[in-house]
Amino acid sequence: MRLELFLLVIGLVLFARVAAAAADKPVNPCCSFPCQNRGVCFNGKEPGSYTCDCANLPFYGKHCETPYFWTRIALWFKPSPESVHGLLVSENLKWLWDIVNSVKFLHDWAIRRVYLSRAEILDTPPLYETIHDYTTITATTNHSVYARCLPPVPLDCPTPMGVKGKKTLPDVDLLVKTFFVREKFRPDPQGSSVLMTFFAQHFTHMFFKTSYRANPGATWSGHGVDVTSIYGSNVTDEHLLRSFKDGKLKMQVLNNEEFPMYARDARVFMMYPPGIPEDSRFALGHPFFGLLPGLFLYQTIWMREHNRVCDILREEHPDWDDERLFQTGKLITLGETIKIVVEDYVQHLASYYVNVAFKPEVLFGYPFQYSNKIVVEFNHLYHWHPLMPDSFNISGNIVKMKDYMFRSDLVVKHGTAAMTDSLSRQRAGHMSHHNHGAVTLHVLRDTILHGRDLRFQSFNNYRARFNLKPYSSFEELTGETKMAAELERLYGDVDAVEMYVGMLLEKRRKRALFGSTIVDMGAPFSVKGLLANPICSPVYWKPSTFGGERGFDIVRTATLQKLFCNNIKGKCPLVSFRVPEFVEGDVEEATNFNFRPPPRDEL
Repeated sequence: MRLELFLLVIGLVLFARVAAAAADKPVNPCCSFPCQNRGVCFNGKEPGSYTCDCANLPFYGKHCETPYFWTRIALWFKPSPESVHGLLVSENLKWLWDIVNSVKFLHDWAIRRVYLSRAEILDTPPLYETIHDYTTITATTNHSVYARCLPPVPLDCPTPMGVKGKKTLPDVDLLVKTFFVREKFRPDPQGSSVLMTFFAQHFTHMFFKTSYRANPGATWSGHGVDVTSIYGSNVTDEHLLRSFKDGKLKMQVLNNEEFPMYARDARVFMMYPPGIPEDSRFALGHPFFGLLPGLFLYQTIWMREHNRVCDILREEHPDWDDERLFQTGKLITLGETIKIVVEDYVQHLASYYVNVAFKPEVLFGYPFQYSNKIVVEFNHLYHWHPLMPDSFNISGNIVKMKDYMFRSDLVVKHGTAAMTDSLSRQRAGHMSHHNHGAVTLHVLRDTILHGRDLRFQSFNNYRARFNLKPYSSFEELTGETKMAAELERLYGDVDAVEMYVGMLLEKRRKRALFGSTIVDMGAPFSVKGLLANPICSPVYWKPSTFGGERGFDIVRTATLQKLFCNNIKGKCPLVSFRVPEFVEGDVEEATNFNFRPPPRDEL
């Protein structure tokens, strides 16, 4: 008994000494993120000391907070991101944007400023990647990991977000239950169609390819727009999808329409769960594109487009062999993809009165780097699962989400025209709080947890990094009071809110699908990723790259409407990223949402 008491006393003394030593140890000064304006914080020799590296920045001072003279002048005249957005969507200025759109040199100047101002926000080449906490050359050279925009929160910080907030982050299941579970479907305030939702998913999964079995910072992506979502991610799969005749891809006729081959015939690796019938298993460009019929629809249309383009090239160049027809056809579909993304998809997302245009030539002669590395925060930002409805209306037939998954045969059954028309008429969901369907809740949960594994900095830190004013209160963030109070109870400090949580709870920006952070953080990555593509460079952007003027013209005149109408027999269906007869304001906004936190005994 005496020995046990003695050991207990010794243990308490040692614990007290360790605790005292820990209390005396100065907090890592970089945990407070003192450096501003992209300055880099690193620790000094003396405990608690640090330096902000302001080299090559237009700012100086201890925290890189003081602008040089000409920078100060430029900042005086530079409008805030909110002001710029307000000008671009203002009804009162629509007349001005009509003039800009109609005068070529004005429009070229406006588009150039959009391209350059967005791209210059990013670090090119990137400084950080998901393995190390500091600058490395692998941030540029190691393509098996994502780059990252901001370095991670140091491991020795007193709180998960540095020095702000509570010692532990809220339970992830509590967050999901409190703020994100869909009780009633809330439609997108901008009238986006489900056809737009599937376009976003099909397009972005050519470069958002996380190797989850390794870690959430690993990727098997090519780090750019490379149309691997159509042709496969490697040469082996590409060969399995090719017919090796006239440059074309393999297709089969089902119900008098051309569709991709069955997986049993092409033998491309696909991620189908057990029990899926063979007539619902197709060989596609991405392993999980058999998940949803909307993805299968896009895959089918793009494969038809490739073959249509190869027919045109064969008319122009009867002497070309299969390989040249295939490779040039692939370049043309790549160009079409970027053109449609910029002028149909980005235009829809932006809702600007100035016409967003794909004009690579406006950058020629200006400093611009034609290289890109996908950033992990961009991947997280693009988790737009609230856009998915709970069911799908296919020509009057209602199909629940659980019965829609892995049912590519629905496109074959109803036909590409009917499927396209139906998806164009159905409203997508609101990318916001309380709007995650049951099927995607696990993805939301994993996204939050992966952000914690990667030690993302706070939502407000990302706003500051992208020249947005950090929110000073939870009410300012959410635009209401009830959710804000519950959010404050869980996080304690607005500077401790996690990046993805903040993005989903942020109040919506005027005439936008999202809050300001997703728009102004996502736009630079989008512009850089699209315009840095090799085909946009001066050495590629010419007729000879695309098989001559006719092929070049296919790229320069591509639209979403033409993509579908050229590849669907008979009368062209409705092809639209916005549902017909949409009237803005016909949806309940966040400020009117009847938020009810779970009862305390459930928390």
